Amino acid sequence: MATFYNQATLSYNGNLASSNITAGEILENLFVTKTPVNSNYSADRDNSYVISIVNNSSVSYDNVTITDDLGEYVFNPPDDSVVPLTYIADTVRYFVNGIPQADPAVASENPLTITGISVPAGGNAVIVYSARANNFAPLGEEASITNTATVSGDGFTDISASSTTTPENSAFLSISKSLSPAAVEENGRVTYTFTIQNNGGIAVDASDDVIFRDDFTPPLTNITATFNGTPWIEEVNYNYSAASGVFTSLEGQITVPAATYVQDPTTGAWSVQPGISTLVISGNIT
Repeated sequence: MATFYNQATLSYNGNLASSNITAGEILENLFVTKTPVNSNYSADRDNSYVISIVNNSSVSYDNVTITDDLGEYVFNPPDDSVVPLTYIADTVRYFVNGIPQADPAVASENPLTITGISVPAGGNAVIVYSARANNFAPLGEEASITNTATVSGDGFTDISASSTTTPENSAFLSISKSLSPAAVEENGRVTYTFTIQNNGGIAVDASDDVIFRDDFTPPLTNITATFNGTPWIEEVNYNYSAASGVFTSLEGQITVPAATYVQDPTTGAWSVQPGISTLVISGNIT
């Protein structure tokens, strides 16, 4: 809504008289908002966006077009730009005054261009679609995606609405296990190496109480354990039963640094360099 001001003047015999200032408002016929269903994004989850157009006027607007930039941003000024969201095909849904309508036409997927929208007089139209963060989606603590939808058509000035989402900011752990040697004589000694990776932007510290457990089959004897090169002590860092082969770390012993994120200066693609911790357990096969 825009505010306008007016003031009149009188000029007479070299004098000037000014009137009071009047103020008025121009009521927008159409008003648009855009809302993400989830405030965070990640590469393994779709996010839905809701675009709501409200018509405050006494006339309907037909053949309205919505153009969404899918968060396009310049990463290497002034010329290079990338698009961090990928539209999920066939996800556009269209409602008029809450009633489902036939799916509108998608004229383009990048930018996402939706045509044939009608907004009735004194009513509203709602468009819902899904998109997923791709490898151009910014990562890191200060990162975000702001995508803007622009509504255009005959009889009104283009209007826009934006929404901002931030990356999922949590630890994301995975673990892999290797054995050396792969073939061993009876009563021979083997070494298990466990690589714990954190692809998330939050480090795992002692307060997170991550517990490691393995049931060694066959059980090991005369075991030794190191975590990130530091020897572990039984009943201080871990418990182990030679009878059952169950090895369990104690609370607060597993820590993993946060991942770091790097944007390629040429392509604009982001890559993840996971934080890594290593647990090595050796023992004799019984």
